[in-house]
Amino acid sequence: MKQYTVTGMSCAACSARVEKAVSKVPGVTSCSVSLLTNSMGVEGTAAPQEIIRAVENAGYGAAEKKRGGAETAGAAEAMPQEDMLKDRETPLLKKRLVASVGFLAVLMYFSMGHMMWGWPLPAFFEGNHVAMGLVQLLLAVVIMVINQKFFISGFKSLWHRAPNMDTLVALGATAAFGYSTYALFAMTDAQVRGDMDGVMRYMHEFYFESAAMILTLITVGKMLESRSKGKTTDALKSLMSLAPKTATIVRDGVEQEVPVAQVKKGDVFVVRPGENIPVDGIILEGSSAVNEAALTGESIPVDKAPGDEVSAATVNQSGFLKCEAARVGEDTTLSQIIQMVSDAAATKAPIAKIADKVSGVFVPTVIGIAIVTLIVWLAAGKPVGFALARAISVLVISCPCALGLATPVAIMVGNGMGAKNGIMFKTAVSLEETGKMQIVALDKTGTITSGEPRVTDVLPAEGVPAEKLLHAAGILEQKSEHPLAKAVLAYVKEQAGAKAQSGGKRASAAGGASGGADGLEDMLTDFMALPGNGLTGVRDGRRLYGGNLIFIEQHVKVPDAMKRQAEQLAMQGKTPLFFAKDEKLLGVIAVADVIKEDSPRAVAELQNMGIYVVMLTGDNERTAQAIGKEAGVDEVIAGVLPDGKEQVVRELQKKGKVVMVGDGINDAPALTRADIGMAIGAGTDIAIDAADVVLMKSRLSDVPAAIRLSRATLRNIHENLFWAFFYNIIGIPLAAGVWIPLFGWQLNPMFGAAAMSLSSFCVVTNALRLNLFRMYDVGKDRRIKNAVTGQTAAAAAKEPDDALEKKSETNQKKENETMKKTMKINGMMCGHCEARVKKALEAVEGVQEAVVSHEAGNAVVTLSSDVADEVLKKAVEDQDYEVVSVES
Repeated sequence: MKQYTVTGMSCAACSARVEKAVSKVPGVTSCSVSLLTNSMGVEGTAAPQEIIRAVENAGYGAAEKKRGGAETAGAAEAMPQEDMLKDRETPLLKKRLVASVGFLAVLMYFSMGHMMWGWPLPAFFEGNHVAMGLVQLLLAVVIMVINQKFFISGFKSLWHRAPNMDTLVALGATAAFGYSTYALFAMTDAQVRGDMDGVMRYMHEFYFESAAMILTLITVGKMLESRSKGKTTDALKSLMSLAPKTATIVRDGVEQEVPVAQVKKGDVFVVRPGENIPVDGIILEGSSAVNEAALTGESIPVDKAPGDEVSAATVNQSGFLKCEAARVGEDTTLSQIIQMVSDAAATKAPIAKIADKVSGVFVPTVIGIAIVTLIVWLAAGKPVGFALARAISVLVISCPCALGLATPVAIMVGNGMGAKNGIMFKTAVSLEETGKMQIVALDKTGTITSGEPRVTDVLPAEGVPAEKLLHAAGILEQKSEHPLAKAVLAYVKEQAGAKAQSGGKRASAAGGASGGADGLEDMLTDFMALPGNGLTGVRDGRRLYGGNLIFIEQHVKVPDAMKRQAEQLAMQGKTPLFFAKDEKLLGVIAVADVIKEDSPRAVAELQNMGIYVVMLTGDNERTAQAIGKEAGVDEVIAGVLPDGKEQVVRELQKKGKVVMVGDGINDAPALTRADIGMAIGAGTDIAIDAADVVLMKSRLSDVPAAIRLSRATLRNIHENLFWAFFYNIIGIPLAAGVWIPLFGWQLNPMFGAAAMSLSSFCVVTNALRLNLFRMYDVGKDRRIKNAVTGQTAAAAAKEPDDALEKKSETNQKKENETMKKTMKINGMMCGHCEARVKKALEAVEGVQEAVVSHEAGNAVVTLSSDVADEVLKKAVEDQDYEVVSVES
C-alpha cells in the first residue's frame, strides 16, 4: 500500500470526493482516505503522478509519503516519522481565533452592546447610524479576511461541484454579510430621503455580527476538534518517539556514534546500561535484562544472553551488550509496528461506508434545504431578513464533519490502545470484525502450550533415590539431540543447581547430574541412539538405558504398578521416559509440552463472552483430549495434518464467524482462510504476515482482550454515528423553523454555528473515552449465548480468580462448586513420596484432585464434597507420613 498526504480537506465530503476521484484512476484497485490523519492509502499499479493529478483535479493537494531509512532512496530528504503526525493545524487556528475574538468583541459592542443595552459610543456616532453600519461592515470584513480559508476552500469546492462543510460556512457568512451590506446601502438612501423610520428599520436588519460570529464559532469548534484529533494519534506518536536517533557502532575496532539511519545490516553496535537498543540485532557478547515494554507492553524485563535477539527501542537495563545488526530501517520490529498502526489508520472499516455514502450527498442536500427554507418563508409572507436567517441557520448548523469523524477517530484510538498493550490490528477492518467472531480455533503447540517440552513428573522406582534417577538420566541424555532429551537435561541441571544453592546434603549426590554440563558425557562410552525407541550407553562398566516402555522391557522387568503410573501419565498427554541401569529399573521421568499458565483462564473468558472454543492439533487423540480438558476448550479436533487445518476452519465457518489463532508455518493457510487470523508474536514471520491481528506478548489472554477492545471500539463507533445522525436530524428542522408555527421555537444563526462547532468536538471526545477502557477487565463481559451450543456461560466476573473451573469437553456441562484444603506434611523426600500421598488422597471419596509437593511439604486437596479433616489426615498417615495441619 502506497501512502499519500492529502491537503485541503475539511470534512467528510472532501474525503469522499478525493476517494471517488482516485478510485477512477486506471490501475487503482482500492483507495481509502482518512480525514483524521489527512492521509490516503492506495493499492494498485497506478503511477504516483497519476494519483496526485487526480487529487489536484478534484480541488485538493497531495504528496507521496516518504519514510526515512538507510536503505531508502533520498533518505536525507525523508521526513522524520514523528513529523508526519505533528499538529500544525492547532497553532494556526489558535492565532486565527485570538485575532477574530479581538475584532469580534468590538463588533459586538457596536451591534448589540449599543443597540440592545445602550452602551455609550463616541460623540461622533450619536445619531450617525450609517457610520455605525460602516464600522460593523469593516470589522466584519477584517474577520472574514482572517478566516479567509473557509471562503477559499468552500467556493473552490463549489466550483469543482464537490461542496463541503466550508462551503456551508462560506455560503452562510456570505449571505449574512451580503444582505447586511444591502441593508446598509438601503439605509443611506432612507437617510438621504429623511426617512428616519426607514433608517432605524434597516439598522435592525444588520447581520454583520452574525457573519463574524459564525466564522469565529466555527473556528473555535475547529480548534477544539483539531486538538482532540491530535490526542487520538498520541499512541502512534509515542511509538514513533521511541525510535532511537543515534547508535554506537564498532568499525575497525573503534567505537563511533552515528545516526541510526546509517546503521547497516551486519554492523556491530554496543549498548551500555540505560541506553536504548538502536536496531534489531543478535547479542554477540554480554548479558543483561532488557525492558521490552515499548513493544509488548510487558513491564517485566527479559533476561538476554549471547545468541538472543534484541529489538529497537527496547532498553538495556543492566549489562554491557555487543550485538550484530540484523534488521535496520523499515525492517525493525518497531518500524513494522508503526507501519501496521499507520496502515490501519489509513484503511476504512466496513461501517464507515454508511457515513461515506451519507457524506457524499450531505452538503448538496443541505444547500437544497436552505434554498427551500428561504423560498417557503418568503412565500409565507415573512420579511427577507427573517427568511434569510432561517436559511443561514440551516447552513451553519449542518455538520458533515461529525459523520466523517465518527468512525476514524474511534478506529485510531482503539488501534492505539491495542498497540500500547501489544495487540496489533493490521487494518481498520480487522479491528471492527474481531469483536463479531463466534468461534475461536486455537492451535495447540505454541499457542495453548508453551511449545517447549518440560519435565512434569519424576517417579523413582521402589528403593531408588530421585537423585540417582536424575543423575543417570542427565549422563545419558547429554549425548542426545532429541527435544525430549533437552527437556530432561534442563530439569536435571535446574534441580542440581537449586540443591547446591540450598546447601543440602544431597547437593554432592546431585552434582553428578549437573556435571553433565562439566564433562560427564566424556565418561559415557558405547553410546547408541535407537530412533523411535531410546538411548543406551556405558559408564563405569555399567550399561544405562533410557526410552519408551517397549524398549526398556527388552532389558529390565517393569513392575505393573509402574506401568499403571506411566499409563496414567500418558492419558494426561505426557510422555513417560523409562530409565534403567543394567538389569535394574531406576524410574520414570514424564515430559510434556506444558500448557501456558494463562491458557485455561483465557479459554474460560472466551466462553464467558459467548464464544465457542476449538483446539486443533496434529497430536494423537489421547494427548489432545488431555490437553484440551486441562485448557477447558469446548471441542478437540486431533490428528489434523498441516494442510488440514484450513479445511477444518472452512467447516467451522459453516457454524459462525471464525478466529484462527496460531504461530507456525503450517498455520498460515488456516490464518488466511479464517474470518480473522491472529498470530502469536513469538511465532514465525509467515504466520505473522498471514494474520490480521498480531499478539506481540505471545499470551493467549490477549485473544479475549482483543475481542473486548474490538467490541468496545465498535460500540463507540455506533455511539458516534448515532450522535452525528441524531444531531443533524434534530438540528436541521429546528434551524429551518419547522417548529415555529407549533411551539414558536426559533434558532438564531449564531447558536446554530455554536452547535455545529461543538458537534464534531463531542464525537472526537467520545472516541477519546476509549483510552479509559480496560481490555483485561472480565467484569464487563456480558452473558452472551454461545454461537454454537446456544448455552450461556457463567459470568467470569462473579467468580474468584482461583475458582474458575476448567471446562470439560463442552461448556454445556455445569461447573461444580469446589472447596480446597491445604495439608502440611512432614516426611516426604522425593517424587515417589509425592506419588504415594497423591494416590492415597485421591482414593478418598469426595477428593477430586490432590496436588502434592515434597519440596513445599504440602498437599493442596480439591474436594467435590465435604470431607472431614480426620479422614484426609488418616489417609496420609496410613502411608507413614506425618500430617502437621489441615487448613481450609
